[in-house]
Amino acid sequence: MRFSPTLIAGVTVVDVEPHADDRGHFARLHCPDEFAAAGSPFAPVQTSLSHNRLAGTLRGLHYQAAPHAETKLVRAVRGRIFDVAVDLRPDSPTHRRWVGVELSADNGRAVLIGEGIAHGFITLEDASDVVYQIAPKFEPGHDRGVRWDDPAFSIDWPISPRVISPRDAGYADYGG
Repeated sequence: MRFSPTLIAGVTVVDVEPHADDRGHFARLHCPDEFAAAGSPFAPVQTSLSHNRLAGTLRGLHYQAAPHAETKLVRAVRGRIFDVAVDLRPDSPTHRRWVGVELSADNGRAVLIGEGIAHGFITLEDASDVVYQIAPKFEPGHDRGVRWDDPAFSIDWPISPRVISPRDAGYADYGG
């Protein structure tokens, strides 16, 4: 695996290094020792799947409030998404800044998103599946969100949403 830091500390792009032969390829997607050696220790305890039927489906921007803040490793295993991480840590030098990365089944890329960073994505293809590996486990009642189009972030989404839940559409502007 190759680990590439982004402009936001706590957000790392993880690229696989597939071993190919006539059958196809094989790639390691997570190894706690490799993550720790790269300066991003991560041992997931929960794995979740988000199936999205239509291109233009927007999910987010979500995060878990302390003391149950989460770290997530996010990967598209079918289709293609534009994945976004927004720094909500008030004392961070990149507070309110965002990074976006295209994740697809073809590129095998993942994004590791640390605590205090909101996450969302928009699907770029129909039938896009996204796998989340999470630590610690999700704790109901601590989930939070901020509006996907909040002017405080000025996220440059590549397409306009066609499908968004009432909950995600109704989040308030970020006040932090």
